[in-house]
Amino acid sequence: MGSTKQQILTILRQDKGIISGEKLANNLEVSRTAVWKAVRELEKMGYQIEHLPNGYRYLTSDVLEKELISSQALPTSSIFIKEETNSTMDDAKVAAMAQQPTPALFIAEKQLGGHGRFGRPFFSPAGQIYMSLLLTPNQTFEELPQYTILAAVAVSLAIDHYTGKQTQIKWVNDIYLDGKKICGILSEATSDFETGRIKHVTLGCGINFSIPAQSFPENIQTKAGAIFSQKAPLITRNQLIQLIWQYFFELLEALPDKEYINIYRKKSFVLGKRVQFKQQGVTYSGKATEISDTGELIVQTSQGIKTLSSGEISLEAIY
Repeated sequence: MGSTKQQILTILRQDKGIISGEKLANNLEVSRTAVWKAVRELEKMGYQIEHLPNGYRYLTSDVLEKELISSQALPTSSIFIKEETNSTMDDAKVAAMAQQPTPALFIAEKQLGGHGRFGRPFFSPAGQIYMSLLLTPNQTFEELPQYTILAAVAVSLAIDHYTGKQTQIKWVNDIYLDGKKICGILSEATSDFETGRIKHVTLGCGINFSIPAQSFPENIQTKAGAIFSQKAPLITRNQLIQLIWQYFFELLEALPDKEYINIYRKKSFVLGKRVQFKQQGVTYSGKATEISDTGELIVQTSQGIKTLSSGEISLEAIY
């Protein structure tokens, strides 16, 4: 049956109208005081419940919940939610060492030590989306799907679906909306030394869901944004998370179909633009002309064509 507060939450959600404390108490065979205490506990958890003279009414709330994120590919038993963590990537690594069945999704309300590629610190205020997906591909490195690109396309499509806007993808792992970065994606793999096969892959994703523009640190205000920065969110984080991984697993299931690469190219933030990068200590600049089927960026420079691998090179400038 669940706790009193869980039962009250379920009833209020399903009814959508006003339900008196007396009716709740009678239905659950508890006292009116127990109902009041349960409602207060739900409010402390972040649920919004309207108190009216004739009862309570559930208001749309944005509390992360396994049940609202789960899908056929990710049942509730595969989803782990924390109030606070150093990094969801770290949580996934610990789970991998403990031989956690996969796929497994690790989510946190707040990250204390979030980081991006090459260990760069990641602005991580509470109330956004911080999650890492743990996979066990058991493939050689050459056989691995382009997980970072698959995730970037899935995130981009899910945001487009709910906002009606068109996001762009900066090679290889940043999502942009209205010219500002709203999401960073990070992938890490661990291999089995004896077999040479990839044992685990962890996909980390940090999304600025709802942050007023003035709340960003001054040094990144012109570069960073959020899905909802000017108005209240039109959806919940649960809805977006669920759709992201639904798209991801659909794209993964469709392999070797390369349609995801075509979507990635269409959404590219860099194709056709001049870019600057450093390769083996030498700085180059040139025009980004193509993205290969395996995700490399092809750049035409004055020194010839350069093929950039995302695991080794980061773009220093785009203009």
